[in-house]
Amino acid sequence: MIKNIILDFGDVLINLDKPATAMAMVKYGFTEITPSLDALFKDYEKGFLESSEFINEVSSYFPEASTDYLIKAWNAILLDFPEERLQFLENLSRENEYKLFLLSNTNDLHMESVQQQMGMERYLRFKNAFDVFYLSYQIGLRKPDAEIFEFVLEQNNLIAEETFFVDDVKENTDAAASLGINVWNLQVGKEDFTQIKTRL
Repeated sequence: MIKNIILDFGDVLINLDKPATAMAMVKYGFTEITPSLDALFKDYEKGFLESSEFINEVSSYFPEASTDYLIKAWNAILLDFPEERLQFLENLSRENEYKLFLLSNTNDLHMESVQQQMGMERYLRFKNAFDVFYLSYQIGLRKPDAEIFEFVLEQNNLIAEETFFVDDVKENTDAAASLGINVWNLQVGKEDFTQIKTRL
């Protein structure tokens, strides 16, 4: 029996335009994510760098781009958080049938932008729907590393088999499934989080 639900944020709750940041940087010579850029992005998602340090590092790869442009390009991935999803989440929380957890690979700049886009009232509605709210940059761990799932299970005394995890990235759901967690690898554009009860 499922007692706990762990939700991803991007493309499960909030809509994303995943290629947007790369597209915005093409005019400054971006062609691909190099191993060093990939490592930088992951370190920032784990909170190993302050936002100012992160932007300075990125700037060294794209010296022609202004700081403002780099921040706008970085945040271009973030789209809207549909009200029907937020209301569904709030109803799920009110029903109190499951413990709800957010588990997101994200970073300080993105969360700041989300708060500005949503407005603090809607953002707090979103945050308060969860029993526990885990952001990768605040806990120093990121998906798909097994450690992040083990951390959530241990911190909250959860049993993997009683836990259901929703994420749009197969690598992440595969990692959770390997620990015995029930998973839904949500297909963006074909499925919606609001259908979760048909999956439980």
